[in-house]
Amino acid sequence: MKDETIEINKYQCRVISSKGKGTPIIFLHGYMYTSDVWNEIGLLRILEQYGIPFKAIDMPYGKISECTPRTSSSQDNVELVAAIAGKDPVIVGASLGGYIALKYSVDHPVKGLLLAAPVMCLQEELTRHYERLENKVSIVYGDADNIVPANEMKKFSGLVKTDLQIYKNAGHPAYLDFPERFNEDVLAMYKTAIG
Repeated sequence: MKDETIEINKYQCRVISSKGKGTPIIFLHGYMYTSDVWNEIGLLRILEQYGIPFKAIDMPYGKISECTPRTSSSQDNVELVAAIAGKDPVIVGASLGGYIALKYSVDHPVKGLLLAAPVMCLQEELTRHYERLENKVSIVYGDADNIVPANEMKKFSGLVKTDLQIYKNAGHPAYLDFPERFNEDVLAMYKTAIG
């Protein structure tokens, strides 16, 4: 596993990565987190053991991420993902990272998306593209989430025609409350996505 700061477009961003073989998983953290969150729940070590390639990026939208300069421009963040994602990646995005993953998928093909309570997922600029994402999206949602309403997630899951994985007694970052379950869900989604 490599942990380094690299230049991507005009940004200097920290990236935790492992080569492995096959389709990479791109990890996009939430606004209040960094790529360390995926290490904290043990997910990156598990992927490394399985030889699954990944890149966990500190994104320029993050409040505390190790990426400069900062920007809240969704387009700039999507372009950064495009610069490192490779062809048809699998993307795991949490909260704001889920929104950036969805924005990315509008113009770029993906093999699969696992989104943990993605914010702003019902914007019209996104919803008109959701037909293309059928059978490619997995959604994780904590039923104690106080940021994203449950009815928004239900509507979103209907639009992309997928089941909503509800984590009982979990908050907005459900993966922190139930890391083992989340790690299993990521592995299951990845296996399905790559066939």
